[in-house]
Amino acid sequence: MTVSRTVTVDGLDIFYREAGSPDAQTILLLHGFPTSSHMFRNLMPALADRFHLVAPDYPGFGYSSMPAVDEFDYTFDHLAEVMTGFIDAIGLKRYSLYLMDYGAPIGYRIAAKNPERVESLIVQNGNAYEEGLGDFWKPMRAYWQHKTPENAERVRQTMTVDATKRYYTTGARNLENLSPDTWTLDQALLNRPGNLDIQLALKYSYQSNLLLYPQWQAYLRQHQPPTLVVWGKNDRGFLVEGAYAYKRDLQNLEFHLFDTGHFALEEDGDAIADHIRRFMTTHVGERVLLKAGVI
Repeated sequence: MTVSRTVTVDGLDIFYREAGSPDAQTILLLHGFPTSSHMFRNLMPALADRFHLVAPDYPGFGYSSMPAVDEFDYTFDHLAEVMTGFIDAIGLKRYSLYLMDYGAPIGYRIAAKNPERVESLIVQNGNAYEEGLGDFWKPMRAYWQHKTPENAERVRQTMTVDATKRYYTTGARNLENLSPDTWTLDQALLNRPGNLDIQLALKYSYQSNLLLYPQWQAYLRQHQPPTLVVWGKNDRGFLVEGAYAYKRDLQNLEFHLFDTGHFALEEDGDAIADHIRRFMTTHVGERVLLKAGVI
């Protein structure tokens, strides 16, 4: 059973979903844009018999607090700080990180600062390499270089109802596999007064992530966390080249591509759950036992 909870972090109400026994290995699920912990609604019960799963909503997303842009600094640095506070607030000591889209830059900040707490990485369309960014990012790069009203408006167009739907449908094998509840909920939350300004601030902040790519790649090379890559290869925002790039830096890497788009869990959730189960049982379980001196 997946339960819904809220914890206070730095004066913010952080909503999260939780499933499985807290005594089991923990997977911290970090969602992407433009969604929330809702993206893990099917994955969590599929794994809860064996693992402890926790999926928070970031400030400004899902059911967490949504302070206005003049009340809260919407940057990826700040979101990572709040998520670190969330981890401490609910008492997580060690965990695997599921990194997807926005969850990657948030999660890599957390991992690079606390490498001893990270047991493994599960990377699903979560970028850490320049070659993973294609033409989709041209309006964003223009906005980073020149923060004009015209460039801001082009970025806002990526948050319309049609654009939100395309995050799910582009690259999907069969549109009948997709639930319209996903983009309908996402858009309803984007349409809350003030939320588009929040998202625009984070789009501008995204440029800070590219500057940190070398540091995150160094973290991967130095600490060699066991990593499972499960990637929708038809993603137009995070190109499949970004998935292959992980092979340069990781020695203990399991790699799977799926014939789908950005939100791979929507079409291939069962297969991804199976890969996670095997990966966590073999690679991560053995590593934990080795560190404990059991084997």
